[in-house]
Amino acid sequence: MPNQKILYVTTEMYPYQEDTNMGSLVHKMALKMHSEGNDVRVFMPRFGQISERKFQLHEVIRLSGMNIIINDLDQPLIIKVASLPGERLQVYFIDNEEYFKRKQYYFDDEGNAFEDNNERAVFFARGVIETIKKLNWVPDVIHLNGWMSSLIPIYLKTYYKDDSYFKDTKIVLSVYNEDDIQLNQNTKEILEFDNISGLQSLDNPSFLNFVNDSMNYVDVIVKGNEFLEDKLEEAYGKADAEKSDYLNADSIAKVY
Repeated sequence: MPNQKILYVTTEMYPYQEDTNMGSLVHKMALKMHSEGNDVRVFMPRFGQISERKFQLHEVIRLSGMNIIINDLDQPLIIKVASLPGERLQVYFIDNEEYFKRKQYYFDDEGNAFEDNNERAVFFARGVIETIKKLNWVPDVIHLNGWMSSLIPIYLKTYYKDDSYFKDTKIVLSVYNEDDIQLNQNTKEILEFDNISGLQSLDNPSFLNFVNDSMNYVDVIVKGNEFLEDKLEEAYGKADAEKSDYLNADSIAKVY
């Protein structure tokens, strides 16, 4: 299945995160599709634990400089890029001093969830969409991995619904057993600022509730784990999208 443009959006990828199911699977899928002659790109957050020196990240000036408005606040978007170590596969990192410089992923040193995890997710989702448009590169497939990426189909089908840029793009969502962390109650206000309402997750915002909502906005749902936790399994069963059980990297092409 060569000559497809495939975009992987993920919160985890080996070697930037080690020893995670999602990170390993995304790494293998991206390399497999790349080796078969597809135009593959990966987008992920530039979490503070990712060493710019070790992985040779550098800022892409022509893509940086946009501002993303989150709840009436301008946040500058910084785009960094690196080649996957030992491979000619580009990984783009969504960065922002306010949201991603900190060394922890989602919790502070006392174990409390960051108050702005919701803003970080919105910034990441919109940053990916705006950067792809600026690249003038239209993916045939967007494959989403991780709770932050689940906001992308929601935004594409609401906030960007009149934008024809992605009209022929198919969206695949892999669903993983992630921690279900509560989000700040101002999540509803933040999304309503972007004219997004009516989501079930807004009454009880959390990582997995957004994943559950996003299942209603994608073309195909794939199990990222062989067995999903009860809450995800129930939402997976109810979703109208085409579904697939767990697939390894060698088999994922059949979905595309």
